[in-house]
Amino acid sequence: MVDDERPALDELAYLLGQDPRVAEVLTCDSATETLRVLQEIEVDALFLDVQMPGLSGLELAQVLARFKEPPPIVFVTAHEEHAVEAFELRAVDYVLKPVRADRLAEAVRRIADGASDRGPAGDLQVPVELGGVTRFVARSTISHVEAQGDYARLHTADGSHLVRVPLSQLEEEWAPAGFVRIHRSLLVSLAHVDEVRMDAGRCTVVVAEAELQVSRRHTRQLRDLLLKRAGS
Repeated sequence: MVDDERPALDELAYLLGQDPRVAEVLTCDSATETLRVLQEIEVDALFLDVQMPGLSGLELAQVLARFKEPPPIVFVTAHEEHAVEAFELRAVDYVLKPVRADRLAEAVRRIADGASDRGPAGDLQVPVELGGVTRFVARSTISHVEAQGDYARLHTADGSHLVRVPLSQLEEEWAPAGFVRIHRSLLVSLAHVDEVRMDAGRCTVVVAEAELQVSRRHTRQLRDLLLKRAGS
């Protein structure tokens, strides 16, 4: 655990120590100390405060992302507004202070169960804002993504969520997880494609009961990918 405020660090370390899945808790009060520790000890996860003197938790996460095998990261902060940056850094979870024991236990579960595998094909947990509260949506539940300016709207069976991430970035980062561009403003998850329809040279796909148009330049690539997926 990394936090520059000792009372918060001691409380979080105590709560983590009560979890039977946690064998040992190491504490650091700065990013610099953390990097020194990580040179000597391999850890299973990092719980990082966001706002710290010197390197912030987000900046530390950016450094760790360059590691060959960076540890899973959970951000623990009093500030909601950094959730998007945490998403971009592929954090496992984003826990708001004051921290409840059950909420911290959920973060441990996500690490232990691999529910938020940060690898490119993993089921990433995507932070979304709902009524001022940050919640997480599993990427595997997202059927398609629609561009809305510099934002993207994520569509799931339970509704849609707007995130401040451009479609081009999601196209690049989510391609290994089976998301493909079918139109300049649309990405679809191949796993959610139920039908491909051809009518007078016009191609559409049915995704979660929505019929979406496929542009001519993307039609062949989409059909090839679907055929390859069906044969694998």
